[in-house]
Amino acid sequence: MNIYPLIRPLLFQLDAETAHEVTLKLLNFAYCSGINKLITTAVNDKPLKVMGLDFKNPVGLAAGLDKNGDYIDALAALGFGFIEIGTVTPRPQAGNPKPRLFRLPEHQAIINRMGFNNKGIDHLINNVKTCRYQGILGINIGKNADTPIESAVDDYLIGLCKTYPYASYITINISSPNTKNLRQLQQGDEIRHLIETLITEQLKLQQEHGKYVPLVLKIAPDLTTDDVSRIARLLMEFNIDGVIATNTTIDRSQIANHPLAGETGGLSGGPVKEKSTAVVKQLSEELNGRIPVIAAGGILSVEDAQEKFAAGAALVQVYSGLIYQGPELIKEINEGHRHKA
Repeated sequence: MNIYPLIRPLLFQLDAETAHEVTLKLLNFAYCSGINKLITTAVNDKPLKVMGLDFKNPVGLAAGLDKNGDYIDALAALGFGFIEIGTVTPRPQAGNPKPRLFRLPEHQAIINRMGFNNKGIDHLINNVKTCRYQGILGINIGKNADTPIESAVDDYLIGLCKTYPYASYITINISSPNTKNLRQLQQGDEIRHLIETLITEQLKLQQEHGKYVPLVLKIAPDLTTDDVSRIARLLMEFNIDGVIATNTTIDRSQIANHPLAGETGGLSGGPVKEKSTAVVKQLSEELNGRIPVIAAGGILSVEDAQEKFAAGAALVQVYSGLIYQGPELIKEINEGHRHKA
């Protein structure tokens, strides 16, 4: 029974950030009370192995919805094949001033400039320790806003070391447009230094903990084809475990006439779909199956997900699609997915 179409108009009466918080609390209530079993339909397993990990299906939750890992069990109960929480920073931070989250229903889009608002890495780890979820859990790490860009690697090292024992995989987020200069880390020597340092630490942590936790890089949709090629070469050189394509876009060409087009922040949903798919396709071709691509960006329907799989994605992640279509989207994408021969 899909009741989301009945609830959505009520949620959309609230401002976007309030609706976000209310929705998560309602989901948690439904999970804790058992009501969720009456109002959600089961998602069948379609197991697959990616990055050496066993996923129960190829549809994941993108980072950003549950930044602190406060709602892992409730979100997992919707049928996701994997959950990614974060972005989390070493120290708690408030993020950018409100309002900082905007809906553009005409485009099935969202603009956000949250700015890595989170309660800090220790809070998130405590939540992971106490959750019941046994599936694939990604933890997305970033840097604090007041950490100078030249010291960014130190924040990522803290994130990597602290989350390593608790994560199925760890995502290095260097592509949010909402932390000053962060995207600079995707360029030249800076990305090389960051990846090299984190890969070296990953190998030390593997010895220390007796388990291997894959490292994934999340990149922007606004890179040039030359930038994507350079990143693909680096990923192969350091044999990084996976890449997420893509984060939100700063391009406003798809919503140029919209009253909110002037709002700063990352644009997600429908307007980022084509750019994101182009990056997925280029990466898949250049990586040639050596490193899996996880697709995110503009997946609002089964057809959108199939485009990403056709472009070479091994897995997909949804966020805006969940806001506009509801949890039924997870089941629909999963049922529409066909394993490659």
